[in-house]
Parts: sequence; structure tokens; C-alpha cells
Amino acid sequence: MEKTRNILMMCFWWWLSVAIIIVVLYEGELLETGMLTEDTSMEFVLTTLMELLSLAAIFVGLRMFKKKRIHDDLTTRKVPALRFWGLVRLCIIGLPLSLNVLLYYLFMNTTFGYMAIIMALCLPFVYPTLNRCLTETEE
Repeated sequence: MEKTRNILMMCFWWWLSVAIIIVVLYEGELLETGMLTEDTSMEFVLTTLMELLSLAAIFVGLRMFKKKRIHDDLTTRKVPALRFWGLVRLCIIGLPLSLNVLLYYLFMNTTFGYMAIIMALCLPFVYPTLNRCLTETEE
């Protein structure tokens, strides 16, 4: 269980690090901000897409372990199931987080920034502590 928790912890910090690295690169002016501000139609499409994706990711990421099929898999196969489903859950939340941060700096649209903040606020609810890992694999 400890090894699985470490893998999940590494994935958790990976997604957070990716978002922080993007912020550091743009805020440190190593990359140019607002490169796509002229393309308003692309901005509209991506804003709509990321709003839907972020809402779905939050709902699915926070509720997926309550689904009967996933819960049954977690209680029967325990460690391998927790490793797989835990990584899926962290990627479901981490990928839109990183995309929203990147899109914020490309378009300088605060909508992406707010969605990234909301996604970051969801991360503590899936933080892979050993106690949480044990609890999620019990009946």
C-alpha cells in the first residue's frame, strides 16, 4: 500500500508542479504572454470547451470512487485497483488544471485562471494520504 501511495503522491505533485512551472515560465517572462489574444473565435471555443471539461472533471474526479463498479473493484483488488483508479482520478483533475493555466497565459483570459484556481482547490480532496488509501479500499 505504501508503494501505491508513493506513486499516487508522485502523480499528485507532478500535476501541481506542471502548473507551477507554467506560471514561473510566463511570470518570469521566459515565455511571451497573450500570444493568442487576437484569435477570438478560438478563444471562445476553448473557453466553452474548458468550462465543460473542468466542470465534468471536478464532478467525475471527486465522485468516481463512489460509483459501484469502481468501489467494488477497489474493495476486491485493493492495491492494483487503487493504483489504477487513483492515477485516473489524479489525471482527470490535473490535466484540466494544467491546460487552464497554460490557456490563461496564452489568451490572458481570466476565465481560464479562475477555472485553474477551482481545479487547484479540488486537489486537497484527492490528496493521497495513507489513511485515505486504506479507507478507499475497505468495504
